[in-house]
Amino acid sequence: MNAGDNITLKKLGWNPFFEEAFRVFDEHGLIPARVVMASKNSTQLYTPNGEITARIAGRMRHLAEREFQKPVAGDWVAVKPDKDEKGAIIQAILPRKSKFSRKAPGEQIKEQIISANIDTVFIVSSLDGGRGHSLRRVERYLTLAWNSGSSPVIVLNKADLCPDVDSVIRQVEEIAPGVPIHAVSGKDKTGMDFLKTYFYEGQTVALLGPSGVGKSTIINALLGFDRQATGAVREYDLTGRHTTTSRELIMMPDGGMVIDTPGMRELQLWADEENLQASFNDIEELTGKCRFKNCSHNNEPGCAIVNAINQGELDPERLESYRKLQGEIAYISSAKASSARQYEKQKWKNVAKLVKEIKNRDKYS
Repeated sequence: MNAGDNITLKKLGWNPFFEEAFRVFDEHGLIPARVVMASKNSTQLYTPNGEITARIAGRMRHLAEREFQKPVAGDWVAVKPDKDEKGAIIQAILPRKSKFSRKAPGEQIKEQIISANIDTVFIVSSLDGGRGHSLRRVERYLTLAWNSGSSPVIVLNKADLCPDVDSVIRQVEEIAPGVPIHAVSGKDKTGMDFLKTYFYEGQTVALLGPSGVGKSTIINALLGFDRQATGAVREYDLTGRHTTTSRELIMMPDGGMVIDTPGMRELQLWADEENLQASFNDIEELTGKCRFKNCSHNNEPGCAIVNAINQGELDPERLESYRKLQGEIAYISSAKASSARQYEKQKWKNVAKLVKEIKNRDKYS
């Protein structure tokens, strides 16, 4: 993008929410910009004057102790342009209207934000008969999507390789009632007109899903040219290779923006009980019909869950998925609470240490 592209803040997704948050920075001569791509050493930004490379202010970098304090694709930031206006220094990240997060890989209980300020999440699954389609994975992505604050849409790609698309759609509808579902083929460019309706001025869509489901192929079909690298899946297990290696905000030719994301080998939950209820509303409703409030849904008399399974109205694998995700959320919530307590304890220790140092300086000065 360059200055001649006539990119306005509104086209980039600027709205009253961000305008209000930016008022305090506007008084200090800073300008708003949107993050295209963020790496360890530099950040690409969109501004009305074109695309620029920015660096994070030293003070801000020093305070960035946690992942959510670092810019990610889709963020709005307040920047101070360099004198030549070819670069800038990021002074602050504006409050996020929405964010897609997961637990960061590894032992540490830490949030990792994938992208921010998303209006719609395309949860992409593959119909090629490989491991790119899993109802359990869709449930996990849906839970994270509800937690993000954006609207989920399920995209079933490679419909040209599926002999019974309608059957798959019915299965997905059972676990995602009310969520829009589109069967498409990025390769043949069929179904793209439905997806294009989600793109218009100021709207941001993020594509999420494992490697090999065709996220980059879908973006190329929407753009009308091959911008994103694509790769074939392995023949012996139909598992995809990673072709997208970073998260990037891309302007669409007819309005709106899209964020392509790398396939994630590890997708651990970063959500709460309320988000789980949104993804498993059928189970939540059945739970309310159990005879006992503390029903464990095993062998208790009057259990609506067990009755629904026996009647063929509830898939036992869906119940198992619900329990697994419920356990993950409980563990994460407990760890987050413990981490917050430790953080507050250490913070006040540092304050007390600083006060003691000041007193000693005053005493001997």
